[in-house]
Amino acid sequence: MKKINGLFFIIVLAALTACNSNDDGVQAGIEIPEITITDDIDCCSAEEALQVYRFLQTVKNVPELQTEVDGKYNVYAYTRTGTFHTGYNEIFFVATKKVSGNYIKKFDVTGITPLMHMVKMDMYHSTPVGGAASSFNDSYLAVRRTWVSFLMNTSEAGSWTLSYDALVLGSKGGVTKQDIVVDALPDGQAWLKSFKVGDDTYFLSLVNPDDWQTGTNEIQAYVSKKSAKATEPYQLANETFTIEIDPRMPDMGNHTSPNNTPLLKQQDGSYKGSVNLTMTGLWRIHLTVKDAEGNVVAGGGDLSSLYWDVTI
Repeated sequence: MKKINGLFFIIVLAALTACNSNDDGVQAGIEIPEITITDDIDCCSAEEALQVYRFLQTVKNVPELQTEVDGKYNVYAYTRTGTFHTGYNEIFFVATKKVSGNYIKKFDVTGITPLMHMVKMDMYHSTPVGGAASSFNDSYLAVRRTWVSFLMNTSEAGSWTLSYDALVLGSKGGVTKQDIVVDALPDGQAWLKSFKVGDDTYFLSLVNPDDWQTGTNEIQAYVSKKSAKATEPYQLANETFTIEIDPRMPDMGNHTSPNNTPLLKQQDGSYKGSVNLTMTGLWRIHLTVKDAEGNVVAGGGDLSSLYWDVTI
C-alpha cells in the first residue's frame, strides 16, 4: 500500500490522534497505511504537521530556492510574498521526505550567502544576514527561519544571487549562487540605513514595519557589521548600542508623538523598543545611536540625518 502524504496525511493522522487512548491509537474499521514509528521517527506528529501546514498558508514559496537533497528530500524556501525587497526579509525553510511528503524536524540550513554583482565596477559585495536558520517558535519545530537585509534592489547596475547549505537527516545539499530578484521598496519606505564608527560600517535593519498600525507598536531592529571581506555576509555586531528614536511627520510640519522608548539589545541579538504613531501617513523615525558608555556615535541632534521612513 502506498504511504499517505500531503494534506491527506495530516487529516488522517489528526483523526487518529483524536481517537480515545483506550483504542490504542486505532479506530475500528480504519485500515492504517504503511507508516510505522521507525519509518517516521524524524517527522512531525499529526498536530505538528497540521501547524506547519497552516503556517505555510500565510507565506509564499520562492521556487528558485527549492532544492532536492540526495534524491530523498526536498527543501523549500518561503517569504511573506514569495519575492524579495530591499531591507529586511524573513526567509522560512521546510524539508520533506520525497516518498511521503512528510515534514522533517531534523534538518539545518546554514551558510546563507547573498551576493551582489556590481556590473560597472565588476565587483561583488554581500549584505546583512541573520545567520543559520533556526526554529522560531516551539509550535513550528519543522520550520526554520532566518533573514536577509538587502542593501540594494536589482537593476541594470547590479544583480543578486543567494546560496545556502542544507543538511537533512545526515544528507548534504543546498543551493549555489541562484539568481534572485530584489525589488525596490515603494516611496515612503526606507528600512535599512548605515552608519560609521571609525573605520567600521554598521547597518540598521528595521523589522517588518509594514505590520504597524496607529498607536503604540513594538519596534525591532538588528545591527550588523560590515565584514572585513566585502563578499562575506555581514553578521550581527558584537558591540552593544542604544538606539533612541524621534518619530516625525515631514508632511505635517515635522510634528512628533509622545511615549516612545529606545531600542535596547536583547538576548537574541535583536534590538527592541516601542514607537507611538498617532495617525496614518509618512513617519520619519530619526535615530540617535549611542555606544555602551552612552556616547553618541551616529545620528543625534534635531531631526537627525540618520532615519528610517515608514508609511502606515
